Amino acid sequence: MMPLVWLCLAAFAAGVVNSVAGGGTLLTFPTLIWILGGTADASVTANATSTTALLPGSIASMWGYRREFEGSRHWIQWLLLPSLVGGTLGAQLLIWLPAEWFALLVPWLILTATSLLAFQPAISRFTGIGQHHATPSRVSMIGIMLFQFGVSVYGGYFGAGIGILMLSALAIIGLDDIHKMNALKALFGTAINLVATVSFISSGSVSWSHALPMTVAAILGGFWGAAVARRLNKTLVRRSVVGIGLLLSLYYFTRG
Repeated sequence: MMPLVWLCLAAFAAGVVNSVAGGGTLLTFPTLIWILGGTADASVTANATSTTALLPGSIASMWGYRREFEGSRHWIQWLLLPSLVGGTLGAQLLIWLPAEWFALLVPWLILTATSLLAFQPAISRFTGIGQHHATPSRVSMIGIMLFQFGVSVYGGYFGAGIGILMLSALAIIGLDDIHKMNALKALFGTAINLVATVSFISSGSVSWSHALPMTVAAILGGFWGAAVARRLNKTLVRRSVVGIGLLLSLYYFTRG
């Protein structure tokens, strides 16, 4: 029972940090690898199970921003399809490619996600998140669509850290309302995770004995995190998750 207890604690913590700072996958994914045995196949199962278990939290986040979607139809029409197609492709790559390839990429994926979380404030300042930009041209929008497609492929394949990438893209295309940006980020992130989850379930990659209790724990963590978000230091939460991510990436690098 103790591994399951640790898994539920990790999922609860993931729900909390996702509602406050993002990066919850960096807690659930390595915990699942540890419980499932640490093999290459276990890495794939851990990723699929983590994505599936955290999906309800993404849906809840999107629903919470439902009022902010007003006036965003134009952006949804441009970017939803690349999110769906890219998320599906990324998930299929995880399923089709040898599990050993994913296992070799694990430390790099964790390090990438950790770096995105660590430099989130700097990326926000550099891209001007929350600041007004000129409306992009059609050529620029095509470039943003391709960027969103690439982010979605990465999201379907692994997923951690896609939020800050999408916020940066939305800032570049001219959005200056942070609430609308978070709403669109939640929508596109949910779309990516949804199609990825469908692919993982269809292929039998999900460990349901772990996913179901994780889902409940993550939902409870999300509710608790949202309720106390004002009292939590977001910078401290982000730095704590970054520290965990760096230790994990170092561990997986030294494992070879």
